Amino acid sequence: MRRGRGTALALLFLALSCVPWTRAAAGNPAFPGWYADPDAHVFANRYWIFPTTSARYEDQTRFDAFSSTDLVHWTRHPDVLTADAVKWARRAMWAPSVVEKDGRYYFFFGANDIQSDKEHGGIGVAVADRPEGPYRDLLGRPLIDSFHNGAQPIDQAVFRDGEDWYMVYGGWKHANLVRLKDDFTGLRPFPDGTLYKEVTPAPEYVEGSLMFERDGRWYYMWSEGGWGGPDYSVAYAMADSPMGPFKRIDKVLRQDPEVATSAGHHSVIQVPGTDRWYIVYHRRPLGDTARDHRQVSIDRMQFDEQGRILPVKITHAGVDADPLPAANGARSDSAP
Repeated sequence: MRRGRGTALALLFLALSCVPWTRAAAGNPAFPGWYADPDAHVFANRYWIFPTTSARYEDQTRFDAFSSTDLVHWTRHPDVLTADAVKWARRAMWAPSVVEKDGRYYFFFGANDIQSDKEHGGIGVAVADRPEGPYRDLLGRPLIDSFHNGAQPIDQAVFRDGEDWYMVYGGWKHANLVRLKDDFTGLRPFPDGTLYKEVTPAPEYVEGSLMFERDGRWYYMWSEGGWGGPDYSVAYAMADSPMGPFKRIDKVLRQDPEVATSAGHHSVIQVPGTDRWYIVYHRRPLGDTARDHRQVSIDRMQFDEQGRILPVKITHAGVDADPLPAANGARSDSAP
């Protein structure tokens, strides 16, 4: 009897796993569950969030995705990528960065949390024909599997500048910029012949790199502080090129003792055809100090007349519904 009830519950959970999670109004967290390091985009006329499944490293071997047409009502797409599809990944799969190119979707991720060049792991890439996957390993090995300029190969963000594709990444207080081959199977040298350019923007840099362009200027954002503590936060710099040089301007996302702690490791969404921007990040509920209890939230991100990012107010209310425009007016590329 007990076994039959368990089977019924399992089948019910499976049936509900792709059912949209709806609510009467927006709110934070954006959707239920312990998730972190969200990567957000507009693909196929939907908002997409690809987060880390926040769990013990040994259990952190699968990714879900979430999609929405209005930033309020989200559909969960379970197991879009799992360690079963990446034979060299055994633990600590985290921090996705997903891009679309030529009708295919490329899912960059970190795995195994390597601590030296003697360990096997690093940054990998998987591919699928749809944003919701299923994704399969593209290379059968990591794209970057060792330390360069002191940067741990984690927390990558892939972006495009014109016809060129780049990736900024790095932990352990160092960040590198690399150029990607057009098919994402390797790295292209810079004009001076080097493969890895250190772009660490400030001594406070820890991890969680993100690069995007707005009005001809490049913004470099990153996380500071300890990800397990309340002081986790996000700062930024600006430059005329993704090559920099970048100089830290200010901290723009941080804890609020009346709302949540550990606000960091984020991405951003620009609503296609507008100058409306949202910051998608993870945070910890007040009073909860469990390492892996992190939740994805969304708040507005705004700029002043000089293009500087204004401090973000983290909220319980979240954002208002922002339906995407008609399909023929929506972008479906890697630009936020």
